[in-house]
Amino acid sequence: MDLRSSAWFGKLDRDGFIHRSWMKRGLPDDVFDGRPVIGILTSWSEAAPCNLHLDTVAEHVKRGVWEAGGLPLVIPTMSLGESLVRPTAMLYRNLMSMVVEESARMNPIDGLVLLCGCDKTTAAMLLGGASADLPTMFVTGGPMLSGSYRGRPLGSGTDVWKFSEEVRAGTMSVQDFIAAESCMTRSAGFCNTMGTASTLSCLVEGLGLSLPELGAIPGPDARRLRGAHLTGRRIVQLVKDDVKFSSIVTRASLENAVRITAALGGSTNAVVHLLALAGRLGIPFALDDFDKLGADVPLLVDLKPSGQFLMEDFFEAGGLPAVLAELGELLNGEAATVSGESIGESAAGGKVWNREVIRSRAEPVTPSAGIRVLRGNLAVDGAIIKPSAATPSLLVHQGRAVVFESVEDLHARIDTVDVEENDVLVLRGCGPRGYPGMPEVGNLPIPQRLLEKGVRDMVRISDARMSGTAYGTVVLHVAPEAAAGGALAAVRTGDTIRLDAPHGVLEVDVHADESARRIRETPTPAWAADRGYERMYVDHVMQADRGADLDFLVGSSPAGVPRESH
Repeated sequence: MDLRSSAWFGKLDRDGFIHRSWMKRGLPDDVFDGRPVIGILTSWSEAAPCNLHLDTVAEHVKRGVWEAGGLPLVIPTMSLGESLVRPTAMLYRNLMSMVVEESARMNPIDGLVLLCGCDKTTAAMLLGGASADLPTMFVTGGPMLSGSYRGRPLGSGTDVWKFSEEVRAGTMSVQDFIAAESCMTRSAGFCNTMGTASTLSCLVEGLGLSLPELGAIPGPDARRLRGAHLTGRRIVQLVKDDVKFSSIVTRASLENAVRITAALGGSTNAVVHLLALAGRLGIPFALDDFDKLGADVPLLVDLKPSGQFLMEDFFEAGGLPAVLAELGELLNGEAATVSGESIGESAAGGKVWNREVIRSRAEPVTPSAGIRVLRGNLAVDGAIIKPSAATPSLLVHQGRAVVFESVEDLHARIDTVDVEENDVLVLRGCGPRGYPGMPEVGNLPIPQRLLEKGVRDMVRISDARMSGTAYGTVVLHVAPEAAAGGALAAVRTGDTIRLDAPHGVLEVDVHADESARRIRETPTPAWAADRGYERMYVDHVMQADRGADLDFLVGSSPAGVPRESH
């Protein structure tokens, strides 16, 4: 067994003395005699409430590593709490991925266990783990327990958007709104809806990077700690067998992930994260693959925001193994997993215990639920929509554009602008470069005057993203974005926009010459960033159809052994 860590701890010279002696603070001599060193990289942080219990999870991983004959080292990374980070956690996803990658490279690590939970911590660790390409396993934090308000279940995020609209409509008091605030977050763990965190946690399992069931076990559940313990044992064996990240995640794995996302009613954010992951691994995989592979997959899981139940219900109904079993031959069963079984073998044990929560393919929630890719003169490089979260009657729609130049412009004018319910709300300046960071503001609020009339959905279009907990007929990730010279920059209030989601069409009734003229005459945005990481991000970020990754991070570059420093 050829270990990276032996380049630090295996030498009988001055350098070996330095590396070992500084680590011998209560550790026996024999732990440096060829044991695999496992880096437990954790995104624990008091500023990331979803990840607040990962310190306990880390202790259970350590127990398993010690049992299996490894040496565990807990190493903190940066952390991204979706509810607190400004201007948007997505701006820092790529930075955190670099921290993960470089933490693996610079330290005497033979294998990785990555502890994450909140949306961008899981995404960043997927990308950083892919780039380091060591034997790697994940333990996500799991969803929080279901909250309730006055006898009704509360869905994290989803009910926030719903309640805030009801307050603006005058059908819910501010006092009741604040009262519900204290009922929503009952425990440790990430959002209990099928938002981005839950989607990615399930996809980590579906990609084969975690042990079965860990995608959905609630955060406070003792079975998650048991899974962490078993992960610690298993990662040592993966190091001995030299099973790297790239041995697990292949083109077949990514194809499975697209179909799993559709069956779950998963977050649209999965699109940018899976595209970026494919880029890091050098796997040919494009935006159109989401259409080809997932558009006709049925929605099997009846969870908010596309349905009615929550993640605790999903786990008790059978979790991801049950969904994999229901998908059956739609999946590539030969795809590998860190457990040593194929995904097909793992799915064979899946059972559905509640048919209200996890439906059969014969009786799905919705027959075709996959994320739909849109193209046309308004989105030459593509845009996306989530039909399962949209109003069916609006999926084919034509209306007058009402344009907002920025988030600030939107907030200033949304309740005073001249707008009717058949109009199309357009927001620009919120793409990867234009914001910068591509925030989750794509589910534009409905104007108050229309809310008071009972309107709860409109067609909305932007170069932004949307929270996985959100819903509505919302077109997202328009590429190229307005700030990169995309046609979105040419749209003016009064232009006619046509959406035909079933046929994948998004068009604006503006001639190409006129559109080009408008774009030429549009002032170039003045970037707010002139230094540091934000400046680097703006200079190197790619568009949404490339996963909004940094251009210099594309392609695989496995962790070797760095030069000696003494």
